[in-house]
Amino acid sequence: MATVNTLKIAVILGSTRPGRNGKAVADWVVDRAGARIGAEYELIDLADWPLPHLDEPVPPSMGQYQQDHTKAWAAKIAEFDGYVFVTPEYNHSIPGVLKNAIDYAYAEWNNKAAAFISYGTVGGVRAVEHLRSIASAIQLAHVNQQLCFSLFSDFEDFAVFKPAAHHDGAVTKLFEQLESWTAAMKTLRS
Repeated sequence: MATVNTLKIAVILGSTRPGRNGKAVADWVVDRAGARIGAEYELIDLADWPLPHLDEPVPPSMGQYQQDHTKAWAAKIAEFDGYVFVTPEYNHSIPGVLKNAIDYAYAEWNNKAAAFISYGTVGGVRAVEHLRSIASAIQLAHVNQQLCFSLFSDFEDFAVFKPAAHHDGAVTKLFEQLESWTAAMKTLRS
């Protein structure tokens, strides 16, 4: 159970494709985060948030949300102090559903921290590079440590997630950096 001082961090699963590999990756992240002290991690699966293509008449940076689905999404995002984005790489970038979900809100992302975990044939590194640029535009401070899972070495038959052992140390470092930055950004917002 979270206390007042506990950091709340969302693990945002950025793929909704049938047969996606991301659910296993996101579940692995949440499982590893379960042992963390001082931070509570919650999975946010975009498959559970069927947002239409951005349909707000006013830019989200104005904070004048009209649609009920936008208000609900913005309220959910606002609950968190930080985020871990789990994304595949599609055509050298992130899935459209993830970009759309990010674009729906603005102030709710501001002055918080983010980390990135990706997967793909080259580990999803190009998707993360795009996410870093997007995060900067919405005033999300992003940590250096990232995890990149290869479909060739971290998945059996490109489908069953079996991460290499070295990822355990890397995810611990990611959590440490993210929690540190999340705490600092929370102080900034106070």
